[in-house]
Amino acid sequence: MYIKKILLLIGLLLVVAGGIFSYHTYQRVFSPNTAFETKTKTLFIKTGASFDDVSKQLSPFVKNIEWFNWLAKKKGYAAKVKPGKYVLKQNLNTNDIIGVLRIQNTPVNLRFNNQERLENLAGRISHQIEADSLSILKEFKEATFLKEIGLNEETALSLFIPNSYQVYWNISPASLKKKLYNEYKRFWNQKRTNKAKEIGLTPTEVYTLAAIVHKETVKISERPKVAGVYMNRLKRGIKLDADPTVIYAMKKSSQNWTQIIKRVLLKDLALKHSYNTYKNAGLPPGPIAMPDISAIDAVLNYEQHNYLYFVADVQNFGFHKFATNLAQHNRNSAQYHRWVNKKHILR
Repeated sequence: MYIKKILLLIGLLLVVAGGIFSYHTYQRVFSPNTAFETKTKTLFIKTGASFDDVSKQLSPFVKNIEWFNWLAKKKGYAAKVKPGKYVLKQNLNTNDIIGVLRIQNTPVNLRFNNQERLENLAGRISHQIEADSLSILKEFKEATFLKEIGLNEETALSLFIPNSYQVYWNISPASLKKKLYNEYKRFWNQKRTNKAKEIGLTPTEVYTLAAIVHKETVKISERPKVAGVYMNRLKRGIKLDADPTVIYAMKKSSQNWTQIIKRVLLKDLALKHSYNTYKNAGLPPGPIAMPDISAIDAVLNYEQHNYLYFVADVQNFGFHKFATNLAQHNRNSAQYHRWVNKKHILR
C-alpha cells in the first residue's frame, strides 16, 4: 500500500512537472513576444549575416530574446539565416517571428527618375537596396553587356526607364541589371518601336531627345509641341540649340555636377564640347538626363507644326512662346531677356 502511494505521488509529480514544462514551452513558442509600440518593425538582414547578428539585431524588439534563440535552433533557422527585408507585426509570437524570417522576404519599391548620370542613378538606387553604389555602377557600366545590347557608356543611361519596380532589398547588382533590362525590353514594345521607326529615330535617340524635351519644359501638356520643334530642326538639318545641353556640357567639362546654372550666357554657347548642340549638329552623344516616360512618349507622338523656335513665356510661367521664324523669335526672346535682367538673374 505504501509503495502504491509513493508511485502515485511520483506519477502526480511527473504530471505536474510535465504540465509546467508544457506550459513554459507553450509560453516560449506561442506567447506574444514583440516589444515595440508601432504597428510594424522592419528588419534588414544583410547578406552573410550570422545567426548571432540576427539575434543582436532583433533583441531590442522582442520581450525575450532567449525564447527566440532557443526556438530558432530547435527549428533549424539558426543554421539557415536568409538576407532580406522582413516586416514584423505587433504581438507576433516567437514561432511566428521565425516564420517571417524564414519565408517572408518583403520586396521594396525601387524608384528612380531624372538622374543626370549613371553615377547619380547608382547612388539613388544604393539608398534603397543593400548593394553599394560602386558595385551597382560597375555592373551598369560593364562594357561587354553594353556592347551586346548596342549601347556604350555615353548611351547607357537610356537603358533605364524611370518608374517604380518591386525588387528584393538584397538583390545583387547583376540581378538588378537583368531585371531592369527586361523592363526596358517590355517598355520598348512593338508599338513604341514602330513609332520610333516611323519618326526615323532609334529608341536610344528617342530617349536622348526626350531628355532634352524633359529639361526644357516641366509642363507635360507642352512636351509634344517642344518635341515637334526639335524634330523640325533635325529634319531640316538645323542645330538643336538646346540650352540644357550647354548646361550639361559645362558640368561635364568642369566635372562639377552640383553647380546650379539658371541662365546660359552667350559665352557659354561657344563652349567646344560634344554635348553642346549650339556647336554641333544633331543629337548629343547620349542623354543629358533620365527623362520621364511622358517625355519619351511626347517625342514618339510629337506635335506636327511649323515652329522652329521657342522661349520661356514670362506672362505664363512654366510655358513657352513658339515662333516659326527668327524675327518673331527674337521679339519673344527680347521680352524674356528683359524680364531676366530685371530679376537680376546673372547665372
